[in-house]
Amino acid sequence: MCEAATMNILEKPLHFYLKQYFGFDTFKGQQEEIIKNVLACNDSFVLMPTGGGKSLCYQLPALLMEGTAVIISPLIALMKNQVDAMRGFSEDDGVAHFLNSSLNKTEIQRVKKDIIEGRTKMLYVAPESLNKEENVDFLKKAKISFYAVDEAHCISEWGHDFRPEYRKIRPIVDRIGPAPIIALTATATPKVQNDIQKNLGITNATVFKSSFRRNNLYYEVRPKGNNIEKEIIKYIKSNPGKSGIIYCLSRKKVEELAEVLQVNGIKALAYHAGMEASKRTLHQDLFLQEEVDVIVATIAFGMGIDKPDVRYVIHYDIPKSLEGYYQETGRAGRDGGEGRCIAFYNYKDIVKLEKFMQGKPVSEQEIGKQLLTDVVSYAESSVCRVIQLLNYFGEKLEEPCGNCDNCLNPKENFEGKDYILDVLTAVLAVRQEFKPDHIVHFLTGEQTSGIKSYRHHEHEDFGIGREKDSKFWHGVIRQMLILGLIEKDIVNYGTIRLTPKGYEFLEKPYEVSLTKERNYETDDDDLPMERGASALDQTLFDMLKALRKKIAQKNNVMPWIIFQDPSLEEMATQYPITLEELQNISGVGQGKAKRYGEPFIELIRKYVEENEIERPSDLVIKSVINKSGLKVNIIQMIDRKVPLDDFADSKGMEMSELLSEIETIVYSGTKINIDYYINQVMDAEHRNEIYEYFRTEAENDSIEVACKELGSDFTEEEIRLVRIKFISEIGN
Repeated sequence: MCEAATMNILEKPLHFYLKQYFGFDTFKGQQEEIIKNVLACNDSFVLMPTGGGKSLCYQLPALLMEGTAVIISPLIALMKNQVDAMRGFSEDDGVAHFLNSSLNKTEIQRVKKDIIEGRTKMLYVAPESLNKEENVDFLKKAKISFYAVDEAHCISEWGHDFRPEYRKIRPIVDRIGPAPIIALTATATPKVQNDIQKNLGITNATVFKSSFRRNNLYYEVRPKGNNIEKEIIKYIKSNPGKSGIIYCLSRKKVEELAEVLQVNGIKALAYHAGMEASKRTLHQDLFLQEEVDVIVATIAFGMGIDKPDVRYVIHYDIPKSLEGYYQETGRAGRDGGEGRCIAFYNYKDIVKLEKFMQGKPVSEQEIGKQLLTDVVSYAESSVCRVIQLLNYFGEKLEEPCGNCDNCLNPKENFEGKDYILDVLTAVLAVRQEFKPDHIVHFLTGEQTSGIKSYRHHEHEDFGIGREKDSKFWHGVIRQMLILGLIEKDIVNYGTIRLTPKGYEFLEKPYEVSLTKERNYETDDDDLPMERGASALDQTLFDMLKALRKKIAQKNNVMPWIIFQDPSLEEMATQYPITLEELQNISGVGQGKAKRYGEPFIELIRKYVEENEIERPSDLVIKSVINKSGLKVNIIQMIDRKVPLDDFADSKGMEMSELLSEIETIVYSGTKINIDYYINQVMDAEHRNEIYEYFRTEAENDSIEVACKELGSDFTEEEIRLVRIKFISEIGN
């Protein structure tokens, strides 16, 4: 049992032990108060941002108290990292151990011996290991000073790394023998904090909340377009020698992106849970030792990794929750130096994430969708990023941070008093029992099934905001949350209700300036970033079109067969002067570059020299041949004469999706033969009529135009199939 008198029996002030064990002269933030609370045998809840020094809050008390502190941690890599660090502070390797599946029987016996003999002050265990019967029986014999639950957000279903095993901690603690608990996390909304404390049975714990504000971090959201790899490579190359982490949601994308970075001369490695443990550890160590500059990873990387000089964190994919996003960005600039946090956003990624949730329990889907809604709100909003993040974690920032894309490139404001009153009226009309989507449907007058089932369409105020669209009203609601006029209910999470400030506003309305929301469909050029391309060179574009026409006449084909307009536009923007560079232009593959490319790059080279043009520095982005990808599968499938519809079914694709993939292949210059399938699904006369249209009449390759010209006797799928045949035979 814990000795409540620990604080009283210490011979010297805490600062002395801090210097003796860790070499620091002063505590950071609330560390000293937290440590005193642990030493006094009180339960503690610690909410402290990444880099704030959470580990010290349980490490120092563990060294000073009698017995062994059991530290429950989610990752083997994190345990090893912290045990190694603690052994570095002590002359005795037995001071810290971990107990997990990576140990053999002999090593486990050594750990248990050190604990029983009182040498071990810290024992790191995963919740899965803590649940094992033999470990419970052993720990009953040991003297436990306290339990530390690290990364405690894993307890909550509303947290970003939910682990069901974390919810079993309290019953196991009760079986081993009660001792004080300290729960620690870097990310917890009020909802998650409430969930953690209830589940651990520490509702009376002393709560220590540090500010989530990290002044040195710059936050930016960029639209995710087709040139994202090029943009990332340009950014990395403009920051040579700096350490960075790039997060992707899938293991496949991690591998692909790491390979792309490597072939472009960037020292990068992949890291994800599907790799062998030894390889993961090696890659992590190489990053920590600065042998590589960039780690491309899933969220498996970084939790508790003590690398203070990560200068940028890039999210290739938008994360599943703001908690996850905040914790991952928190790995930048932990030393107080530069830390840039750039996230690429496309709403299509959100739709994909929602699809992944299908098949999961309904309650889990509901939680996941609510978390995604908060991510969309953050990504699309024009309000200061830091104000939004702090508000999400229950903290207020009065003034904009002045160091994010929205602050540095503000959108226009508008007077919001009347719109705020409309929202407050709508919230009260639905009895403060619904989430933002329902309130927006009420405002815009959309008679959804939810609105009808509660008969809200019969309310006199139904549709009071129909002159504005749903995007506008979601923006107003987001800003009202930040202003504290409304809040999300903690128990029924996501339900909107008025705050006392909201009721006051209803009584005495006043003028409020709101910000126009971003539209990522159209606002790309408004963002404060270096774009991968400069403006189109119209003179060069016209010259390239003239050259294309000349070559087309010589080869007796339509000009668009050579290169399409978008490809010429990119050439007139990027100025490729070698065949290798030309292959990086969209719509130009190796075959097309070899067949038609030489006169085009010769023209561009001469034009660049004569006009002394400085080409974009990020021009040459080498691509990686996707040896195992869909492209190779499709080509092999066509070689084996597999019916296209059968292949589409086997891959879970729509036929239109498969045709799009095949079109990409042939437009890049690869010759394929799908006659076997065309002959199977349409007669020769039908096929020849479409073929002749493209050969003699078509001014471009537009399917829409072709459908109009050819008439209703031909389906879009038939026209696309014959166009593929035509381009492959004539163009390639």
